[in-house]
Amino acid sequence: MNRKKPVHFPTSDSAGRKRAPEKMGEGCWQHVRRWGRWRLPVLHWVPSYDLKADLLPDAVAGTMLAVQQVAQGLAFAVLSSVHPVFGLYGALFPPIIYAIFGMGRHVATGAFGLTSLISAGAVERLVPPINNFTTNNNSSFLGLSDFEMQRIGVAAAVTFLGGIIQVALFVLNAGSTTFLLPEPVLSSMTTGAATHVVTSQVKYLLGIKMPYISGPLGMFYIYAYAFNNIRSVQLEALLLSLLSIVVLVVVKQLNEQFKEKIKVVLPVELLLMIATAVACYCVDMEGTYGLKVVGHIPKGIPPPQAPPMNVLADVIVEGFGVALVGYAISIMLAQDSAKKFNYYVNDNQEFLAHGLSNVVASFFFCIPNSAAMARTGLLYSCRAKTQVACLISSGFILVVIYTMGSLLYWLPMCVLASIIVTGLKGMLLQFRHLRKYWNVDKIDWVIWVLTYVVTISFAANVGLFFGVVFNIAMGIVRLTRAKTLNLINMKEENCKLIEDVQHDSFQKMKIVSITTPLFFMNAKKFKADVLKINTRSPAVVQLSDDNNKSEENILLNPVSSGVFTGEHSHSPPPSATRSILIFDCSGLTFFDYTGVSILVQIYMDFKNRNVDVLFVHCLSSLIKALQCSGLKHEDPVFFDSVSVAIETLRLSKACGKLNEQSEV
Repeated sequence: MNRKKPVHFPTSDSAGRKRAPEKMGEGCWQHVRRWGRWRLPVLHWVPSYDLKADLLPDAVAGTMLAVQQVAQGLAFAVLSSVHPVFGLYGALFPPIIYAIFGMGRHVATGAFGLTSLISAGAVERLVPPINNFTTNNNSSFLGLSDFEMQRIGVAAAVTFLGGIIQVALFVLNAGSTTFLLPEPVLSSMTTGAATHVVTSQVKYLLGIKMPYISGPLGMFYIYAYAFNNIRSVQLEALLLSLLSIVVLVVVKQLNEQFKEKIKVVLPVELLLMIATAVACYCVDMEGTYGLKVVGHIPKGIPPPQAPPMNVLADVIVEGFGVALVGYAISIMLAQDSAKKFNYYVNDNQEFLAHGLSNVVASFFFCIPNSAAMARTGLLYSCRAKTQVACLISSGFILVVIYTMGSLLYWLPMCVLASIIVTGLKGMLLQFRHLRKYWNVDKIDWVIWVLTYVVTISFAANVGLFFGVVFNIAMGIVRLTRAKTLNLINMKEENCKLIEDVQHDSFQKMKIVSITTPLFFMNAKKFKADVLKINTRSPAVVQLSDDNNKSEENILLNPVSSGVFTGEHSHSPPPSATRSILIFDCSGLTFFDYTGVSILVQIYMDFKNRNVDVLFVHCLSSLIKALQCSGLKHEDPVFFDSVSVAIETLRLSKACGKLNEQSEV
């Protein structure tokens, strides 16, 4: 029995020199390095980081970002129906994970109003505010009540499930489907989400007590409740809210106007928080006026703990909402920053980065996180260069958690609400895009308006789903109704060929350019367009023989199920003059079985009517598909160009006449 010789890897190069054994695995190691640089973008930008040029702007941006992250973390945690301290944790851990796996240099992950609203729905449903839990019922964990711990458990479960879904979508390479998220849909959805967040802050801005309201048309019920209870508005909270909004808007506008002249942006949020907290403490606004404040902030970081897995089945809807909506907003901001600063962002890698940010953060009691337009805009204005700014921000937040808890106790909730509302200015101003959409494409205008209405009437995830589906439906309708072909004239260099053909036995010739892909959605319309083309335009080449007047305009008679109808439905005799129909397939870049079948059917029908159907500029795959579907290999119907096709027909006719004369 002959045994196969074992395969040995070569240990010498082409010159016969021995190769070192340790170099045998160089190819594998290079592959691992390439994979690491691709999946760990931090390995790409850290070695090339310029300390002199990049560190200062990153440090300034990180400091300003930390101030904003603290304010937004506290407010969005309250919006998520959990204790404010968990918003600080959400501003600490996710940016670190994203800096390692993310590719957006100006993307700052953290708590966000929209994902907080989605999480709040699960928290309020599974752990409603009942009398069984009291604030005095303290647990041994962070000194918080069991009620608060159960609530953050549900929020962490939503964060965990949303991250798992994002990682699963990364494995499925779902990032390649981001073309289904066009700008009008994302712009409308984010504007509607900003409207929801502003509405959720109304009770803090007005200082009124309001039950948790959610569900369809919940936003309108909130405004109706506030209007019906207008007499219970707390005047002190309203005045402080208005004053805070005015200060924030004016100072931010000045920062934007003079950003080229000043090197350091004025941290208005930090100054406002410190000033109002000190004033609230000195005047005792909580006791004297009943002004709602943030309250006790536990000091330190909790040890990691797995989120409760027993509630995952109950938060599936919220998990998908956090995964899809959070990613949609984040990828929009990442792509915008990449275009603005000329770098590359991989859509699928962003699924992995945000998924791991949520999964890891869920073990540290974090609410769902994503990117936010206000944070990205801040990084723009501070001229941040890399993710080092986000890492510096996390360092400052760590200091706040350990040192500033007592000061944050006196921070008024109405001031936090004012910071959130002004931070959403960029999203709310996207209403200005309506004029652009109207001037460019009114269908996009309709998509924007309808998506916004659905978003504010129901929820952001519902609005996103509606926008995507409606946009796809409109695309299908427009595709099936789009023009599938053009009737073109011969080029000037083919005029001589036309004159030669006019003296042949051809009565008519039409050249049709196929302008769209041909598949099941538009195949029937393509056939109808071919049949109508003779009635829309005269023939390109036409004889003026009186004996053939009865044959004019019968090149393409209506066809129904392959049967010709009309006065001239009978098949012409073999001696009758022939016509030519040439399909220019240069625009036919995609086809399926239905499209090819329609082409073959058109070819067979017109062949029976003594019409020569030719195909030019065909892909090799199209030629193979047509031949497999019924066109004979020996039929000379495929040509490289129109001129070659006509010249071939002219020569064949000349040969035919010569043969006839020889027989005579």
